[in-house]
Amino acid sequence: MRLAGPLRVVVIILTAGLTWILVSLLLGTQSGFSRLQQLLSSPENLPMAEPRPRRYKCGLPQPCPEQHLAFRLVSGAANVIGPKICLEDKMLMSSVKNNVGRGLNIALVNGVNGELIDARFFDMWAGDVNELLKFIRTLHEGTLVFVASYDDPATKMNEETRRIFSELGSSVAKELGFRDSWVFVGAKGVQDKSPFEQHTKNSKSTNKYEGWPEALEMEGCIPQRKADGQ
Repeated sequence: MRLAGPLRVVVIILTAGLTWILVSLLLGTQSGFSRLQQLLSSPENLPMAEPRPRRYKCGLPQPCPEQHLAFRLVSGAANVIGPKICLEDKMLMSSVKNNVGRGLNIALVNGVNGELIDARFFDMWAGDVNELLKFIRTLHEGTLVFVASYDDPATKMNEETRRIFSELGSSVAKELGFRDSWVFVGAKGVQDKSPFEQHTKNSKSTNKYEGWPEALEMEGCIPQRKADGQ
């Protein structure tokens, strides 16, 4: 009589297991038997892999409080790897989205609901600074401004550009230089300097890449504005 399919599989497994145990005993080792015991033991006795640390929106290690927006900014690495701007687990700008470029990569966001208003990049080496000024001159009160540099963020900057970024909360816009690395989150109408800013000078003695400083990465939680502007 032929064995049914499932029963035949069980017989094959048991035969293989017994053969393994017998060979292990003949060779003077209990490893085969111990391993079989382990496999047949209850699941809680089996070795467990280390759990991966949980990640939250935009890869943050901890969740943001209520009424806060989670963000992560990464500046470009030299002139090879483009920057990234993530907000509330949505990638606003990145090389994958094909909307980043040399210079300043800027995303404007509604500070009340976290919705993207616009995202553009401005070439600060060979571009027209007036295009950037048109983009940031007429921001509405409470608009969040996310900035990530790539390659050169400053050559085309003029006094007005640096003043506007300073008014948005930047502490380093006035000294930003050729091929510096810069990430920044500011807002229209802020009273104090932004706590969300990092800057690394281009310096031959400290540059990580030939001709460029290291890329910068910054993450955090931004409090949302109330609809009445408070």
